[in-house]
Amino acid sequence: MSHRAHLFSLRPAHALRESLAEGYDRRRLGRDLVAGLTVGLIAIPLSMALAIASGVAPQYGLYTAIVGGFLIALLGGSRFSISGPTAAFVVILYPVAQSHGITGLLLATMMAGVMLVAMAVLRLGRLIEYIPPPVTLGFTAGIAVVIATLQIKDFLGLPLEALPESYPAKLMALAGALPGLDPASLAVAAATLFTLLAWPRLKTPLPPHLPAVLVGALLALGFNHLGAEVPTIASRFHYVLDNGLSGQGIPPVLPELAWPWARHGEPLPWGELVSLAISLVPTAFAIAMLGAIESLLCAVVLDGMTGRRHSANSELLGQGIGNLVVPLFGGITATAALARSAANYKAGAQTPVAAMVHALVVLLAMVALARWLGYLPMPAMAALLMLVAWNMSEAPKAVKLVRRAPLGDVLVFLTCFALTVLVDMVVAITVGVLLASVLFVREIAAMTRVSDITASARVKAYDPPADWAVFKISGALFFAAADRVFAELAELAGERRMLVLYMDGVPVMDAGGLAALQGFLARCEQAGTRVRIADLQFQPLKTLARAGQESRPEACTFHSTLDDALRAPA
Repeated sequence: MSHRAHLFSLRPAHALRESLAEGYDRRRLGRDLVAGLTVGLIAIPLSMALAIASGVAPQYGLYTAIVGGFLIALLGGSRFSISGPTAAFVVILYPVAQSHGITGLLLATMMAGVMLVAMAVLRLGRLIEYIPPPVTLGFTAGIAVVIATLQIKDFLGLPLEALPESYPAKLMALAGALPGLDPASLAVAAATLFTLLAWPRLKTPLPPHLPAVLVGALLALGFNHLGAEVPTIASRFHYVLDNGLSGQGIPPVLPELAWPWARHGEPLPWGELVSLAISLVPTAFAIAMLGAIESLLCAVVLDGMTGRRHSANSELLGQGIGNLVVPLFGGITATAALARSAANYKAGAQTPVAAMVHALVVLLAMVALARWLGYLPMPAMAALLMLVAWNMSEAPKAVKLVRRAPLGDVLVFLTCFALTVLVDMVVAITVGVLLASVLFVREIAAMTRVSDITASARVKAYDPPADWAVFKISGALFFAAADRVFAELAELAGERRMLVLYMDGVPVMDAGGLAALQGFLARCEQAGTRVRIADLQFQPLKTLARAGQESRPEACTFHSTLDDALRAPA
């Protein structure tokens, strides 16, 4: 099938087509409008907070929720997913923003979009199945710790301009700045966090994010009136528009279309642009991989909640196109957000229209309420992200895994967690998957065993000669197990004249298993020991046939059953 045919078979807008095909009426539209409004209210402060945590101005998070949230819902394969800026990307985007600014961040996002589209065309949508749960839990818990650490500065109002790059240095800088703690900032953050935690107990339809930031904003306004100087979005950020107008906080205008490398000032020369793109390839790959994992994990969880099925490759296509287009409007990386997606479903969403409504709600808020959004205090934003980090960490699940999971899974989890915090998320996932694979291979290899069944009733019924031995091999004969198995077999066999290998329990034989078996047969022939192989399954039989292994009466013969091998004349 051609790439064009592949792309067509991906069915862009799969989720929207499927849900609308079921019928769409006023009732479903009404429920989508309510759900979109609910999630939109959640997304407004979250999008700004996540943009700030990623090292850019808050409006870039709003642009992401508007453009990415609308496009991915329109073109994706998951019916209830809400896409926008997410906490998982903070650990990747923040260093890029510090090193290359908004231009590097937008360019890396576009490159990641290309990679996601390529993954969809190559039908890699099921890659999530190959990421072990301890790896996923380890790096998400590690990301949560990093995000929470980054919020301590604003949560406590510490007098720090920026934090060092390495995690231990961050902790040392924060500890050294503790004497400068600002009681007013801490009070605003604590009040916001308390409201976030207490509001759900009231069981009102209004999500807790909005009242929490309003409480924080009112408290900060009071402190600032008394001269306490609690930092807000308006006091921390400013903007300059292309027409020369400038202001504090968030620009009350629609996102403008522009190339990422020409968004601020003169466009980058082609040489510098190519050099920057090459240097950002590893980052773009990390963004694409994390985006794929996050979006597909979210879709899988939603499937479990709703009983629906998503289209994995169509979702990757929607995510890829979304991240290709979002940077053209100044948005940063977008992917599906599990908490917002779950809230969308619980609020009554019926189709992807709810996610598109959520994007329009964010758009209207940015244009109509930009001035008021500038009053949101930075400590309140930090408190919001503290709660996001806690929810993201899945601490109860992590504790359960450490207490009850096999030692290998615990080792993988702790390795991924530590590497995410101390080194890099890409390194953590790579090492975690490799470590999990090695431990899994070791466990499977240990399951392949040899047992002497010469004295069993079935064998004794044929009264074999005393210099015969019958061995049963159980388990896969592959590179990690085969050498050990045939070494044990050689030791057990001793100097017997005839060996019968009963192999009905060997489902698979790879090149390593084939080489070990052939080496064992060569040693037996040299020692004058004949071998009979009985009851081969299809795959090992096919492997031996392709290798040209023939039946030779003086060395090795093949038999369809164990009874045939024992019955055949010596």
